Amino acid sequence: MSKVLVTGANRGIGLELCRQLIDRGDELIAVCRSAGDALNSLDLRVIEGVDVSSGASVSALRDHLVNERLDWLINNAGILAVETLDSLDFETIEQQFRVNALGPLRVTAALLSNLSSGSKVGIVTSRMGSIDDNTTGGYYGYRMSKAAVNMAGMNLARDLKDQGIAVALLHPGMVATEMTGRQGIPPQQAVAGLIQRMDELQLNQTGSFWHANGELLPW
Repeated sequence: MSKVLVTGANRGIGLELCRQLIDRGDELIAVCRSAGDALNSLDLRVIEGVDVSSGASVSALRDHLVNERLDWLINNAGILAVETLDSLDFETIEQQFRVNALGPLRVTAALLSNLSSGSKVGIVTSRMGSIDDNTTGGYYGYRMSKAAVNMAGMNLARDLKDQGIAVALLHPGMVATEMTGRQGIPPQQAVAGLIQRMDELQLNQTGSFWHANGELLPW
């Protein structure tokens, strides 16, 4: 049994991660801004009031977890807004950076003392952050913030390797959640793939950019 912390756990991919990991016997710490009935109905520990874009909020999370070892830290919290070149909203773009790019770095840095050799860090990113894979443009804030978190994840992989901590950058696919307007594959399918990638992650693969289906993605 592993002890796993998931951010953005109240809905979508985060909620399904909690469900599937509990079902197989893992111990879950679900972190979110506010917990709904679906999350509260699960057999896990919930830490509410955590905004990953806030330093004070993440520091409070760290204080909740003093002396607790984590086997997996899954940085899942994220937001998406739609911008075109004709409708740029720079405040919205900046907010996506604060949540999608700085959030995983802020949480991982705050919880480094909870990680040790053999621990794994997962960052739920997107192939929309791949520069090589961008064929359509648009989505300025989302694409840029996910490209930034990919770099943060690679940095973490390099800096944590000597401590025996592996890092994976994980694209779940186009998943039918509230964030995507319910378009895409079922969350159950996407999450099963994400869990398999984390299960199989070894230190010699740290810093890899994976699709949930096992495909290595271009940067």
